[in-house]
Amino acid sequence: MLEKLQQMEDNYRMMQEKMMDPVIMSDNEKYAQLMREYKHMQPIMEKYQAYQKAEADYQEAKELLEHESDAELCEMARVELEDSKERIETFREELKRLLLPKDPNDDKNVIIEIRGGAGGEEASLFAASLYRMYTMYAESRGWKQEVLSANETELGGYKEISFSIMGEGAYSRLKFESGVHRVQRVPETESQGRIHTSTVTVAVLVEADDVTVDINPADLRIDVFRASGAGGQHINKTESAVRITHLPTGLVVECQDERSQYKNKDKAMKILRSRLYEKMQEEQNAKIASERKMQVGTGDRSERIRTYNFPQGRMTDHRIGLTLYRLEDIMNGNLDEVFDAIATADELARLAGQQEEA
Repeated sequence: MLEKLQQMEDNYRMMQEKMMDPVIMSDNEKYAQLMREYKHMQPIMEKYQAYQKAEADYQEAKELLEHESDAELCEMARVELEDSKERIETFREELKRLLLPKDPNDDKNVIIEIRGGAGGEEASLFAASLYRMYTMYAESRGWKQEVLSANETELGGYKEISFSIMGEGAYSRLKFESGVHRVQRVPETESQGRIHTSTVTVAVLVEADDVTVDINPADLRIDVFRASGAGGQHINKTESAVRITHLPTGLVVECQDERSQYKNKDKAMKILRSRLYEKMQEEQNAKIASERKMQVGTGDRSERIRTYNFPQGRMTDHRIGLTLYRLEDIMNGNLDEVFDAIATADELARLAGQQEEA
């Protein structure tokens, strides 16, 4: 690990020099790429420098103890020796976490698909609540969002909705949201005041580009039809809605939100590309992790990952045993505490996996 850190420190200094080079500064693309790499390395290097300082303090205190006869100075050296030893261990563990392989998709945009599951209209209404929660979180981070496809219900819920969230680190924060979300509350349509349990499925996809996923046009069947919606909304007289079928995999994507057939086709292709990319990733991950069950982030959509209990104001994430009694705050998009806890659990699981392999 220390050898790797020394190499990184050498590269880090070279990057600092390059960033001052007028030729690179004038090339926006190169400079932006360099800045991204520099920002990624910065927290690691800052921690490594703190580790080096603790090591130097330890050696200095050790030498003082070996050569000093003054009792007071020796006591001070012993205290410094113990303190620096603790700091070395702490920084070593933190560096191990910082050096874990970074998910190459972490900085990418995402497409989130939310579908009402068991529970009928109540599930659709909760799908709308989750859509609001995620978009409020995106807004708090300064990210942009765009609805790609939506199937609304009479009462303002969603049978399903697909939307993109665009911003730096979007995937890194949202990637663990895939799975079944369970809600326990008294539905607005319930006159007896009984608590109902409903489910909603969430899928978080990397927004894949043309380079990432190569789609052969011959593999697509594209159908156009007239758009329709809840209560007659969005009905138009032209065939602007688009359905794309990817013949080799059987994946089907529909989009009818826009008045323009071209825009609907463009949005449908964006969703299809991301679903195909996810399928490719799942196949790769199945090969890599076939013998090891991941603790967090399996991406299994049948897995119940979280329960939102409204009568108790409680949210429980079942994967990591986290329970918070501030449900209203969470539903208003204040999700950082939840996301931080899940990311930490994932890091610890990967560290344990590395130690097992070692």
